[in-house]
Amino acid sequence: MSNHAHAAAIELFEHHRGLLDRAVQAIGERGYWSPFPESLKHYPEEAVKGAQSAFEGLLGRHFALAGPESVARVGAERSPYGFDLGVSYDQYDAEALMTRMQAALPAWRDAGPRARLGACLEMLQRLNALSPTLAHAVMHTSGQAYMMAFQAGGPHAQDRGLEALAYAWRAMAEVPETARWTKPQGKQEPLVLDKRWHIVPRGLSLVIACSTFPTWNTYPGLFASLATGNPVMVKAHPAAILPVAMSVRVAQEVLAELGFDPALVSLVVDMPEAPVSQRLALDPRVKLVDFTGSSAFGDWLEANARQAQVFTEKAGINSVIIDSVRDFKAVARNLAFSLSLYSGQMCTTTQAIYVPRDGIRTADGFLSFDEVAQGLAGAIRSFLADNERACAVMGAIQSEATAQRIQACRALGEVLLDSEAREHPQFPGARVHTPLLLKVDASARHAYAEERFGPIAFIVATDDSAHSLRLAGEVIGEKGALTLGVYSTDDAVLDRAEQLSQEVAVALSINFDGGVFVNQSAAFSDFHASGGNPAANASITDGAFVSRRFVTVQSRRQALA
Repeated sequence: MSNHAHAAAIELFEHHRGLLDRAVQAIGERGYWSPFPESLKHYPEEAVKGAQSAFEGLLGRHFALAGPESVARVGAERSPYGFDLGVSYDQYDAEALMTRMQAALPAWRDAGPRARLGACLEMLQRLNALSPTLAHAVMHTSGQAYMMAFQAGGPHAQDRGLEALAYAWRAMAEVPETARWTKPQGKQEPLVLDKRWHIVPRGLSLVIACSTFPTWNTYPGLFASLATGNPVMVKAHPAAILPVAMSVRVAQEVLAELGFDPALVSLVVDMPEAPVSQRLALDPRVKLVDFTGSSAFGDWLEANARQAQVFTEKAGINSVIIDSVRDFKAVARNLAFSLSLYSGQMCTTTQAIYVPRDGIRTADGFLSFDEVAQGLAGAIRSFLADNERACAVMGAIQSEATAQRIQACRALGEVLLDSEAREHPQFPGARVHTPLLLKVDASARHAYAEERFGPIAFIVATDDSAHSLRLAGEVIGEKGALTLGVYSTDDAVLDRAEQLSQEVAVALSINFDGGVFVNQSAAFSDFHASGGNPAANASITDGAFVSRRFVTVQSRRQALA
């Protein structure tokens, strides 16, 4: 890397320094803060109006990126809204790609933290400007409705990327570059050494993206690895390549402009019938692996990719315990939205809702178990009565396998609310299904204590709230969870829930009956997953998520007189 390129990267760092400093402040305070607007009105009008045509301009074409010579072109993405994207992508020989990335590593490492942060911050700013168009790519691969795709796939994903950069900068800044070490020796001359410390990346990073949140779940690992000096291979899910490819292109453009090899961030693509993640994850040059997806593959990575630091977010049984409430209608409306949002395809969506079979207390009197169950079913039915609004909240089912799972799960309990197919007002071929709500007894653990990904939830009849708490703890301890919601007007129950959340290391939400929902996670404030139960071995984002991506190497030399 030339001195001019290094100076340009440092100039970008200084240009974005205010943003970085504010992000570091935010992760220390953990209040509300977001630098990237989540409303389209804050983006240039021409960018918003031209977003759909810009997206359509990518369809049916080859998406070119920097890399070694292509050995094949692949791509068979189909929008959950009913049409083929027709985009193809270059597939590289793994050996050639990793050889090139390893060759690019020393210049990226030697550029130092400030230059790397400058480049990464510029990438995030450009990704933010691209958000209106990127949202269409997220929508038509994940199935999210447009506004959710814009927010979760754009500014909220960028928030998480910036959060990772803040942690990376803070961790690296704790290590001084040089120091003079002087040890007194009494009457003799002191011992004097000049010491230097180097932030050294671990090696190649593999980020395995998911189909439901292709940017939100990708940016933390991507930017945490890149900022700490590691080249990154982003392995896109075969059903959701385009938003990842667009993100990689932005990163490559910034790297190339600064004089680095753009292949420091590279796209890896495969097809379902010929996957490559296993082979790449076991390569001795791959020292970091980030994965979001099934427990089966996440567990395999943790057990087998022994040469790498592995960060996983997997499946779990997210739960809600209803003990007593002030306003049941408000609680039911809140849960109805949570269960309907993105058709239950969020890793934080509730699956098991524990209710005492003898019913619950409310400010307006006692409600039986069946009244609670029917009240929740009715709230979902009412919320989704307006089909246009319903489709704007539910989006589409990403995978046909999820749609088939809804059908298969009907036999697992008494159907309180059946899932129905809906016609999307804009996309007649969209795969849209409303939530399925089932009633089961606590003894039916085979039904509710296995993850049923998609718009599928169970109301579980328990002996009492103590039983609910104990049962939820057992299931989460065994299978994991990212979220636990508790509704109670009894301080003793809430105290026990707070203890339970620590025992099974799950995020706890108490008495949510307004505009905040258990399945939402805010960057700079909420830790997404704890890394302390089977649903995830890492948290997005805390210090450990970043600090394990580099080592500190020192050199000492005798000081000259």
